Parts: sequence; structure tokens; C-alpha cells
Amino acid sequence: MSTNFFKTKPYDHQIEALNRGMSRASYGYLMEMGTGKSKVLIDNLAGLHLQGRVNFALIIAPKGVYRNWVAKEIPEHMSDQVTHRVIRWVASPNKTQQAEMQSVSKAFDGLTIFVMNVEAFSTVKGRTAGEWMAKHFGKTGMIAIDESTTIKNHKAKRSKALMKIAAGFAYRRILTGSPITKSPMDAYSQFEFLGPGTLGSQSYYAFQGRYAVTQKRKMGRISFEQVVGYRNLDELTDRIDQCSFRVLKKDCLDLPEKIYTARYVSMTDEQLKMYEQIRNYAMTLLDSGELVTAPAVITQLLRMQQVLSGHLKTDDGEMVYFPSKRMEALAEIMEEHDGKAIIWSRFRYDIQQITAMLNKEFGDGCAAAYYGDTPDEERNNIVRNFQNPNHPLRFFVGNPATAGYGLTLTEANLCVYYANDFNLETRIQSEDRAHRIGQKNNVTYVDLVTAGTIDEKIVESLRAKIEIGAKVLGEEARNWLNLKPQKELC
Repeated sequence: MSTNFFKTKPYDHQIEALNRGMSRASYGYLMEMGTGKSKVLIDNLAGLHLQGRVNFALIIAPKGVYRNWVAKEIPEHMSDQVTHRVIRWVASPNKTQQAEMQSVSKAFDGLTIFVMNVEAFSTVKGRTAGEWMAKHFGKTGMIAIDESTTIKNHKAKRSKALMKIAAGFAYRRILTGSPITKSPMDAYSQFEFLGPGTLGSQSYYAFQGRYAVTQKRKMGRISFEQVVGYRNLDELTDRIDQCSFRVLKKDCLDLPEKIYTARYVSMTDEQLKMYEQIRNYAMTLLDSGELVTAPAVITQLLRMQQVLSGHLKTDDGEMVYFPSKRMEALAEIMEEHDGKAIIWSRFRYDIQQITAMLNKEFGDGCAAAYYGDTPDEERNNIVRNFQNPNHPLRFFVGNPATAGYGLTLTEANLCVYYANDFNLETRIQSEDRAHRIGQKNNVTYVDLVTAGTIDEKIVESLRAKIEIGAKVLGEEARNWLNLKPQKELC
């Protein structure tokens, strides 16, 4: 392939990805995070436009990522030979934003790129907009989903809507580094988006019947088929290979190593008492006399994890705080570390308290929080300042669901997981904010773990998902955190 139209020089693996997928109507770029799949899609789009095949693109990405396409990816990588305009979807636009979105209907002599967040397709307004664009521009258009696991649930409104909308586009692309984050069933909707029957099955249930082992279960009057195992995975791997390009960082980039370790943290007597009560009785009575109950299993697991972090929400909705050795352990780790660091937690309260502690212990302004409550205008400043080696912002404290996608945080070579969750996708995504092109040092990942608790169960669950995903993709399971579970609570 000629490289004359590239704005930024591609790596060899990016050229190979383009050679394989450039002219195909549907294709998947299953490129591990940090290998430059966004650039590949932009170059693919530019190439098709210069060939006269495409003059419109609908790019869809998660809410925390789609602005990045507008602000960074397209300006950085779109060929200077391509006259283009970029329009961003806004759910509740002001007059200026409304006028910008409406401009999509005006004639344009070049390439129009319309960027939407995938969550919009769960709404009537978003679905209507997508259907309109498919009808008016689809014949000479491309539709692409960045982080396509966002449509892995075949029953979700947005998955159904996007499969329907995609059918109206001449070219369809999916992008993800981790297509299998829970089970092989994750693959169906993503590849069905590329076209009906892409993986050889005419329905989800035919797909499940081919690749899953199920048993009939009853819960009261309701009967259902429960997946208890998988089969024919070599065949599924071959089918995926036929319509996608897969590459891992270790195979194409000379990046430093990832180093995994755990820091074991004990509980206070108060925490141990509360943890045991919630685990055994799904409830605990606080010293203040307030009651905390966990009637559902998922709530019970959540409450157990909150205890480890040092906070609980009572049945009356009040947040109660109590001492935790976890915060002390985090402070000790940061005392031992000279450079910049990222601290991840799933809990809003943790993020607020960690940020306050770090600013108190290490100097005001050294830590910033990046989570749902962080205003949009502050987010870019936080990332820019963190990436500036001379700026005093040293600690990035974030929620993986909000900050784990699309950001480059390569100034950090230490990542601490204060409170994990069971979501493999957000774990992998958040890990690779620091471990990507531009990282010059080994990156150390430290998980704070309390022995014999939900912490270890989460790690076990994530490891199992890593192994099944590797099997479907025909790979060796990645090296990851290896705990030696301890039976006794500390």
C-alpha cells in the first residue's frame, strides 16, 4: 500500500491491518490497546475517501472516549489530503451545538465525520439520528464502533439499534483490543454488527447452541437455559480470524514490561466485625445504631467491598465512614515512589478521600480526581498537567469506568488498584492508560488486597475471564497478577 496519504507514519502492523481490511465491506480491528487502532481506522477512512468510495463516516465510541476522537485522534491522524469536517453529537445541545449538528444535512465537498457516544443509541433521539444518517449517507458511508464490547449484550436496545443501523452502511468496522471480556458469547453482537451471519449463525440462540454448553434451570415458574461450559472454540477462533486483524503489543511494540504485585492490607477489628456480619447475615448494625442490609447477592458483595475501603451506606441513605488501613498502605506506597502515579478505585467516596489525603500529605495540588463529578473543562487540564513532567500534579486519582478509556497517561509508571470490580474490560483499559506508545519505563501495578476476602475473589474472576478470552482468540493467556489466596481473614 502507498503511504503517500498518511499524515503520521504507520508502524508495520498498522500497514498490515490496512492491507487486510482496507477495501472490505466489513472488518474488525481487534488490536490491543496502545497499538494504534484509532489511527488505522482513520487511515482506512482516508484511503476509501481518496478512492471515491466514502464521503461520510459515523464513528461511535463510549461516552468517556468519543470526545477524544474530535479533540485528538482525527486532528492528529487524518490525512492532509482529505478535506473534512467533524461534527459531534450532544444530547442536550445549546444553540451553537444544535446548529453544528444540523449542518450535517448541508452539502459538503469532502468527508463528513459525525461522532456519537454509544449510549445515545439507547434513546429514541439517538436511534432516530442514526437511522436518518444511514438512510441519507449510508450508501457511500462507513459506520464504526470504537470499543465494540459496548454492544456485546445482544438484548440491549443500543445493540439491536446499531445492528439495524449498520445494515444501511456500505462499510462497517469494529475496534476493540479485548473482544471477549466475559464469555465467548460476547462475540456474537459485535460481529453481527458487521453483517448478518458473520460468524456463521443466523441468530444468537443458534450461536449459543453451537459454542456453548447449556443446562435447563428453573427458578420458581421461570425456566431458562444456563451456560455451564463452551465447545467448538477452535472453530469460533477461525471464523473470527477470517474477518478481523488481531495484534498484541508484545508482538509489535518494543514497550517496557508490566510488573504485577499485591500489597496485603489487614482490617481493623471494627471492619472485621462488619465484614463477617455482612458475609454471614447480609446485614450489620453500626455502633451508631444504624442498620445496613444487603438483601441481594450483588449488593452483599458491594457492601463487603465497601467495608474494606472504610465506608458504608446505611439503609437511610447516610454514608458512614470508619478507619481503614488501606489508606495508610496507599500513603506508604506513595512515600516509596518518586515519580507520577495513577490510583484507581470503583468508589466515588474513595476517589474523594484519596485525593484529599494525597494533597494533605504530599502538598496541595499534587493530586487531582477524574471521575463522574469532574467537569468536562477540568478533565483536559488534568490530563495535560499530569503528562507534563515539570508540572506538580503527581497523582491521577480516577474511576476506571470514567477515566479508563481513551486517555494517555504515560508519565506514570505506577498504578495502584485501591478497589477493583469484576469488569475485565475496565481493568484492562485502565491498565493501558500508562502502558502504551510513549511509555519509556516498566509499569508496576499494585493491587491492595485483604486476604480471605472479596478482593481475592475478584482477582480470581478476572483471571478466569482473561483465560477464556485468550482461548477464543487462539492466544496464550497474558501474564497477570498471581495471588496465593489465604483462607484466614486478616
